Amino acid sequence: MSIKRSSGILLPVSALPSNYGIGTFGKAAFEFIDFLKDAGQTWWQILPLSTTGYGNSPYQSFSAFAGNPYLIDLDILIEQKLLEKSEVLAINFGDNPSRIDYGKLYEKRNSLLTLAAKRGLNQAQSEFIDFKVQNSDWLNDFAIFMVLKEKFNMMSWQDWTDSDLRNCDTESVKRASELYKEEVDIICYIQFLFFQQWQKIREYAMKCKVKILGDIPLYVSLDSADVWANPEYFQLNEDRIPVEVSGVPPDYFTADGQLWSNPLYNWTKLHEENYSWWVDRISFSSKIYDALRIDHFRGIESYWSVPYGEKTAINGRWIKGPGMDLISVLKAEFPEFIFVAEDLGYQTPEVQQLLADSGFPGMNVLQLAFDYRDSGNPLPHEYTRNSVCYVGTHDNAPIMLWKATAREQDIKDAQLYFGLNEQEGFNWGFIRAGLGSVSDLFVAQMQDYLGLAENSRIN
Repeated sequence: MSIKRSSGILLPVSALPSNYGIGTFGKAAFEFIDFLKDAGQTWWQILPLSTTGYGNSPYQSFSAFAGNPYLIDLDILIEQKLLEKSEVLAINFGDNPSRIDYGKLYEKRNSLLTLAAKRGLNQAQSEFIDFKVQNSDWLNDFAIFMVLKEKFNMMSWQDWTDSDLRNCDTESVKRASELYKEEVDIICYIQFLFFQQWQKIREYAMKCKVKILGDIPLYVSLDSADVWANPEYFQLNEDRIPVEVSGVPPDYFTADGQLWSNPLYNWTKLHEENYSWWVDRISFSSKIYDALRIDHFRGIESYWSVPYGEKTAINGRWIKGPGMDLISVLKAEFPEFIFVAEDLGYQTPEVQQLLADSGFPGMNVLQLAFDYRDSGNPLPHEYTRNSVCYVGTHDNAPIMLWKATAREQDIKDAQLYFGLNEQEGFNWGFIRAGLGSVSDLFVAQMQDYLGLAENSRIN
């Protein structure tokens, strides 16, 4: 399904205004949707809503399905009488209103959510029971996984001292689920609250004719319920240790490449099951987003495979991925769903052919067209309609920060090409260029509209 010509703004939910340390699904989210509607914008692009693991990145999550509890709005819980206002106001969520203090969130917010869940579990539970049934294919594994992580001092599941639980032995996990039933129910209820609040946002966005462009990483984290409960879908040895892991090779930005260390998929096993795990993952995403950006799309064509234990990504190798075999299944299962391929980075004719065969819109980044380190990025007059044009993504500097740090000649090239001038404003010139491109969809970060530079970069 193609994207009609339109535009939108990239803003993570976590970046919304909040009195409680992090942006949430509360009043500010609804107000932002109102703003998008009034500004004539069709899309709100967000980052993954998944739980954040070590490093506080949604791209390294404890689950490919579970939502990030930090995004649950506390004021709504107060309205539902699951929390008292005084209980929330007693917590210091951080001293800098413009920065997220993840340490304080970890220390304080979970206890509030646990308290709210305990109170919720004592109320009528028909909706909660329905939620558990509808999400049983991932929720039960995730809940007991998180409970066991707590029992083992948040160690990675590979380091758990109980070998039966470490290996996700069915009977041992069943006994643990019964033993820790209250804790499991609390984890499940917190997820119920998360998706209950998100559904309200989705409904309001649809009413305002604003669509949500979601985001999923290609890979999942090694320390996740997905790998722990489904080791057969990943390249692990008999001791459930990765054989090789993910990354990207050295390039003009990183001399050692990037070592991501995610376990690689066992594409042979996934193919044998007609990619059922991936179908479940996309099916879930299609219920909470209007469209989905697939991060590191090129890894579907070929992926950089690095021996486990390497300190850098230098000694990796390219291995063929599933290609159209996977994409054909997804297109057949979800013919009306919109996919966006994040096809940035190392390009080959094979990757370009896969993008063309998929029919998915790819991505173009305006600022990268003027980066002397990579002459392979197209200039805007070379863009095609079936694409998404960005001033910059969350992985790039906001355009005013780019102006402050880029090579002088790169800036001059952009000024000459776009006719940038002080009267219009450097950032507004880039936005004008993006809106005027032939790409069907144009997206700019909120920082670009606000003209922010220092301390405004997301990643």
